[in-house]
Amino acid sequence: MNSDQILSRKNLEAERFRLFVAGVSDYAIYMLSTEGIVDSWNAGAQRFKGYVPDEIIGRHFSLFYTEEDRLTDLPATALQTAINEGKFEDEGWRVRKDGSRFWASVVIDAIHDEQGKLIGFAKVTRDITERKKAQEALHASEEQFRLLVQGVRDYAIYMLSPEGMVTNWNAGGRRIKGFEAGEVVGTHFSRFYSEEDQLNGMPRKALDIATREGRFESEGWRVRKDGTQFWAHVVIDPIKNQLGDLIGFAKVTRDITERRQTSLELEKAKEALFQSQKLESIGKLTGGVAHDFNNILNVIVTGIDLLAKEIQTPGGVKILASMQRSATQGGKLTQQLLTFGRQQPLKQERHNINRVIRSFEAVLRRANTVGVEFVIDLEPDLTPTMIDATQFEAALLNLIVNAGDAMPNGGCITVSTSMATLITNQVPSVPAGRYVKVSVKDTGTGMSAEIVSRAVEPFFTTKGIGKGTGLGLSQVYGAVHQCGGTLLIDSTVGQGTTINMYFPALQNDATQDAALFYEDAGNEKALIVDDQPDVLSLASELFHDLGYDVLTANSGEDALDILNRVPNIDVLLPISSCPA
Repeated sequence: MNSDQILSRKNLEAERFRLFVAGVSDYAIYMLSTEGIVDSWNAGAQRFKGYVPDEIIGRHFSLFYTEEDRLTDLPATALQTAINEGKFEDEGWRVRKDGSRFWASVVIDAIHDEQGKLIGFAKVTRDITERKKAQEALHASEEQFRLLVQGVRDYAIYMLSPEGMVTNWNAGGRRIKGFEAGEVVGTHFSRFYSEEDQLNGMPRKALDIATREGRFESEGWRVRKDGTQFWAHVVIDPIKNQLGDLIGFAKVTRDITERRQTSLELEKAKEALFQSQKLESIGKLTGGVAHDFNNILNVIVTGIDLLAKEIQTPGGVKILASMQRSATQGGKLTQQLLTFGRQQPLKQERHNINRVIRSFEAVLRRANTVGVEFVIDLEPDLTPTMIDATQFEAALLNLIVNAGDAMPNGGCITVSTSMATLITNQVPSVPAGRYVKVSVKDTGTGMSAEIVSRAVEPFFTTKGIGKGTGLGLSQVYGAVHQCGGTLLIDSTVGQGTTINMYFPALQNDATQDAALFYEDAGNEKALIVDDQPDVLSLASELFHDLGYDVLTANSGEDALDILNRVPNIDVLLPISSCPA
């Protein structure tokens, strides 16, 4: 190929390139002289900037810059940068022929000849206004979302790195967890978990589940800056880029401690209501059956009494006596069932419970199991209540016996009284208000929650065969409820049981009624001392019939204690069998 052919080919390639550049409409591609004068113009330049070639060729390219950029001499700076670095690249506002602006991506390359001499510049401009608008819209949206997230106070919303490091922090995180952003960003989110959960690897498991299943959601205890705990609802979502690579996690935490507490209280109230309704149904059933059975027993007992007058043989008398004892025992069981079913009539009178307990103290101590300490702790300023004293004494005795049975290896029984307030809905079917609280506490074997839920059901017992009828606690329950009160059981396996009886307090001045702890209006008081329960009981009944308020003691030491505490004892009766 000769030189003419080579030259012709070069000219052909140059023409092809010129035609290619001139035909490009998506880019403004044109040449500048070393001074920045426009030397060429293509279709893209005409479309973007509005000038036809004859209008722009020969004019300085600074014409396309805004007035602000010309004042800072940006056009000259662009050319000098291209000379120094071989290339200038920038984005900015440019001006069309009609004065409107567009956002341009600009590249200026310095052009040198074969000897390295600068002969001009190649300038490529693209209109990226729409892309900028989309970027600005995205940025505005992201900024709006950022401000929204930062302003949320009811939720802790923050991002985690793939390793679980906190990368940002919002106002909700600060309010709920107590940390400022500077204290927590850059640290691992496991710091919010309890020590036990950290040892069990819960934070790592949460991220693994979120990564594997696309979401992790749970509730549990979390830790604040001050070390306190709150019940949290937590959601962790994995965040991935367009290629599907994990780039972090979005974590949302809400403090639902109050909601959980409310839910637990509601469940507790529902359970208590269910238990109350169940016992009410059982009470109606047992009361009805006991009432009918009691009528049958009355016929049997009357028949036995009549037969006793007719049958005089030793064998017949013995048989009738056995039948009489069985019928009497059956009668006692029906009375217990009637009491539970609240169908046993009670003789309710105004009493200061402290005084009833003190007068019955000797019997309670006598019923106490050997090796078990017995403590009485009575609040002095106790408001009176309406009770059947005999039924109350029987109930208290029942509880003392049960407490002793729960402590085969010894322990302590404490009988205490106090004033208490029940709030609305605390105990279903029992009005809110002030109550006289009588507690019998033991340090025995305790009961599980399941046993506690059934403890007052008739015939339910944890004692061995032949050691209990299962009616003792149900009778106590019935007697208390018949007085308008309630019975609550607090028990822990291995730690003991406390039976709490609540009796409605009368509306009265407690300071005036405190005197009832020691005396009733007008009645004389008698103190009877004896170590034999039967003798003590018989003498007490005799003095009751004579109109005395009776206090009892089963030892000289107990009698001295009562004399020191109770003023104005009118009669002191030491029975001869009592040791000096």
